[in-house]
Amino acid sequence: MPQEVKPKKAKLVRDSFTIPKEEYAAIEVLKQRLTQQGTPAKKSELLRAGLVLLAGLSEGALAKAMQAIPSIKTGRPKAEPVEAADSKPAKASKARTTKKD
Repeated sequence: MPQEVKPKKAKLVRDSFTIPKEEYAAIEVLKQRLTQQGTPAKKSELLRAGLVLLAGLSEGALAKAMQAIPSIKTGRPKAEPVEAADSKPAKASKARTTKKD
């Protein structure tokens, strides 16, 4: 009886990137649409599907698609300033007391 040959698992890579809020929100909209169709997807699956679609484009179509995407500065975005009304009050520090006998 021949042994079954199991396909090798793909090696996974973990990465992080910066994306505009509007495009990040589009991921959630796509996830909701897919869930309504009965085929829920994860963010990573949506990104991978986008890569498959881009890889299938002709050179001209790929260049045109990339021209529609504005370049953004890489790295972590600076923290947005918090408005005074939205911020939580700082916790009051407890004064240390010494016990007298």
